[in-house]
Amino acid sequence: MARLIAAKPYASLPDAAAALELLKPITWFPPMWAFGCGLVTATAHHAAQLWLLVLGVALAGPLVCGTSQAVNDWFDRHVDAINEPARPIPSGRLPGRWGLGIAIGWTLLSILASIPLGVFGFCAALFGLLLAWLYSAPPVRLKANGWWGNSAVAICYEGLPWLTGVTVITGSVPDARVWWCAGLYSVGCHGIMTLNDFKSVAGDQRMGVRSLPVQLGVERAGHLACWTMAVPQLVVVGLLLAWARPWFAVGVVLLLATQLVLMSRLLQRPRELAPWYNGTGITLYVLGMLLTAFALRPLVG
Repeated sequence: MARLIAAKPYASLPDAAAALELLKPITWFPPMWAFGCGLVTATAHHAAQLWLLVLGVALAGPLVCGTSQAVNDWFDRHVDAINEPARPIPSGRLPGRWGLGIAIGWTLLSILASIPLGVFGFCAALFGLLLAWLYSAPPVRLKANGWWGNSAVAICYEGLPWLTGVTVITGSVPDARVWWCAGLYSVGCHGIMTLNDFKSVAGDQRMGVRSLPVQLGVERAGHLACWTMAVPQLVVVGLLLAWARPWFAVGVVLLLATQLVLMSRLLQRPRELAPWYNGTGITLYVLGMLLTAFALRPLVG
């Protein structure tokens, strides 16, 4: 692959399916869901043009998140050659520098698409794109340390799109209560990203990527991930009670209690069961986000 990049970086067109795979559509769901939570939070008192809502969802998922995936795969191509050699770049299905070209092109497209969303939406997109490049690209490469890398992803996946969704509807900076809830669910997402790192421990160790499973060991990282996911939800419950939203607090408690049962199984074999938990416990986590968004509706004028 290195010879191909050096000799003819754009010698042949990339396969369309490989280009789409590079953008990883399956990863678009978390920021799109969070943006949707922002819309749910604000639509009780405000309305917006449908095309702006569609544009916002597209910006959160296919554009900004898609950009982050392309950037990550380009700068991770040597690690992926060990961990996941079938990916588009290490497999050669995206030859030359097409991976980098798509990352740059998608960045510019995302910036253009964010302009109609107003100042906050535009700045949020720029911030998300900046974190996407800082996460993967040297010399900063936030992902080289799990504490910083997971934080960047958590902000972009949960808090930032949630706040942007509210702003697209209201046209103003969100209420402090929205910031609290979006921030807490972002903290919990740090734990989700730790679980995601279990699949690449071997390659990360060889390439010097200090993910939390590499730094702490799989067992300790698994416990940390569970605490990181659970504690912010408990704080959300307390806030909902303080804001006189008791039935919504009960709903989040029930979702969290079920997650704790699933976590007890996860911690028996965290590395093997992380994909299983992503399909079960994380589903309950994001349902709690949506429930919290509904709880906030009467509080956000």
